[in-house]
Amino acid sequence: MPTPQENARLEQIKRSWEQKRQITDRLSKIKTKIGVYSGKGGVGKTTVAVNLAVTLAQQGNSVGLLDVDIDCPNVTKVLGIEDKPDYVDGQIHPSEKWGVRVVSMAFFQENEEEAIIWRGPMIHNAISQFLQTTEWGDLDYLVVDLPPGTSDSPLTVMQTLPMDGFVVVSTPQQLANIDARRCINMIRKLNLNVLGIVENYTGEVFGQGGGEKLAAEVDTPFLGTLALRSSYQDTTKPTSLMDDSVGEEYAHLVKTVKNSLQEFGREAS
Repeated sequence: MPTPQENARLEQIKRSWEQKRQITDRLSKIKTKIGVYSGKGGVGKTTVAVNLAVTLAQQGNSVGLLDVDIDCPNVTKVLGIEDKPDYVDGQIHPSEKWGVRVVSMAFFQENEEEAIIWRGPMIHNAISQFLQTTEWGDLDYLVVDLPPGTSDSPLTVMQTLPMDGFVVVSTPQQLANIDARRCINMIRKLNLNVLGIVENYTGEVFGQGGGEKLAAEVDTPFLGTLALRSSYQDTTKPTSLMDDSVGEEYAHLVKTVKNSLQEFGREAS
C-alpha cells in the first residue's frame, strides 16, 4: 500500500499534468509564441516587447501580449491602456489596444505604486493562472514580456509556456552584455531557441556594437539596433506608431525575428 508521502507525490504529479493540459488547450489556437527576455532590468525589454507586438499587429497579424513580469508590470503604461480585461465564468478575456490583446498583472493591482512582495510559489501560481484562464482566441503571435534575470520567475515561464523562441534584449554596455550572455545560457540549458539579440539604446550616449559582438561570440543571430531617441519621451502611444524612424527599426526587427523563426522551423505568418 502506498505511503501518505507517495500518495501526496502522485496527487502532485496529477495536478501538474492537468495544469499542463489546460495550458496546452488554452494556447492551441496560437501559431507562434515569442518571449522577450533580458538578463537585467532597465535595458528596455518591455518597450521592445510592446513595440514588437504593435508592429506585428500593424502588419495585419492577430497579436496578443502577455506581461508576466509579475513584480514590475509595465506593459500597460507603454501601451497607454487602462480598460481592464473582462472576467467571465472563470475566464480572462484580454483588453485590446492598437490591435493587440493584452493581459498584465498591472490590471489586477489596486495601487500601481504598491510593491508586489511575493515569494517564488506565489509568482508561479499567478503565472500559471494567467496561462490557464486567459481566452486568447486565434492568434498569429503571442509576445511574452518575461521577468528579467535567471531566477524562479523566468524559469517558471520557460518550463510552463511552450515558447517558439526568445528575443534577448541588451544594450551596448559591457555589463548589460555579460547579463545577456547569462540569460542566453539559461535558455540553451533548457533546450529552447534563442532567436537572436537586439541592441537597444544604441547611439552617442551609450555607444554601439556590444550586442552585435555578443551575438557573434555566442553564435546567435543579431536582430538589429534600436537607437536611443528623444521621441521615446512621448508616452501617449507606442513610439513605433509616432516616429517613422523607430517604426522602420521595428519593421526590420520583425523581419529578422521571422527569419530566425523560419531557421528553427517554427511557424511564422
